[in-house]
Amino acid sequence: MSKAEITFEDAMKNLEEIVEKLEEAEVPLEKAIQYYQQGMELSKLCSDKLKNVEEKMAQVIDAEGVIKPLKIEEDH
Repeated sequence: MSKAEITFEDAMKNLEEIVEKLEEAEVPLEKAIQYYQQGMELSKLCSDKLKNVEEKMAQVIDAEGVIKPLKIEEDH
């Protein structure tokens, strides 16, 4: 599965598994470095996916199909 195909949920699950492995006391240094690198890649992937969603959520499409910023009006 490519990075573009992995879901946010799957990436988070994989990241949690890596954290659990790194918390084990018996992980050899070379393996720990490999886990760390994988974890950083997954962390960036999750961050990028969240940023993409935030950007999409900040816009709405009006009745004419024009994309506009989302304005949230607070009750006063």
